[in-house]
Amino acid sequence: MDFHIYGTPDNPTLLLLPGLGVSHEIFLPLVELLKGDFRIVTVDIDGFLLGKPSRFTSVDDQAAQAIRYVQENLGGRLDVAYGLSLGGKILSRMMERDEIVIDHAIMDAAPLLPLPRWTVGPLRYYQAFNVWTCYHWTGFWRWLFHSHYFDVLLDEVKKVYPSGKSRAVLDGYKSVYTSKLESICGKDIHYWHGTKEAFVAKPQAKHLLSLYPDAHVEVFPKMNHGQMLVDHPEEVAERVEIIVKS
Repeated sequence: MDFHIYGTPDNPTLLLLPGLGVSHEIFLPLVELLKGDFRIVTVDIDGFLLGKPSRFTSVDDQAAQAIRYVQENLGGRLDVAYGLSLGGKILSRMMERDEIVIDHAIMDAAPLLPLPRWTVGPLRYYQAFNVWTCYHWTGFWRWLFHSHYFDVLLDEVKKVYPSGKSRAVLDGYKSVYTSKLESICGKDIHYWHGTKEAFVAKPQAKHLLSLYPDAHVEVFPKMNHGQMLVDHPEEVAERVEIIVKS
């Protein structure tokens, strides 16, 4: 893992964990909006590092690395942590381990449940192929979708794919979708997802509520996976500010 620091040390601490196939730079618009009020730590996940080869290990190992960083550099406490997709899965495991204090946690479309075992193999190879095409056929996908949301995702794939290539995608999906969140500890837990991903996200939110009935579930109309962060960082920033002050 690589860690990047922004903002002022005396401010509340915000940890940002990205999803599979993207770097910490997907958070930069959000960082610009919040760095005046927070000490921000952004993360690059193994297998998707910028500018150097790496291998994805496991969700549990990534959670352990993040926990160790917080213990050694941030006094064992975070005011708020925000995990996008795979980052949300890592964040959920950090809270399951309960080795640091996280006052407020936001999981954006985090996969908390395993897939049926027979689907994991085919889907991980499908996703590896999908990421491969995004890296090699960027111009085609830009022409097809022609939107800021897809442009940002394609740019991210172009940046991180050389680090771990298809192996990182295969290993990442296997680790994410063969494990189940068994318990969770926290003071204030939020789960976000868009209506366009509801078929996949609703069971995850339901599972979280079964473990933590006081969790706050918010659904964003007409939004796809990670689209609120990409297309509306100002709204995400506003929500983070409100959550920390609540």
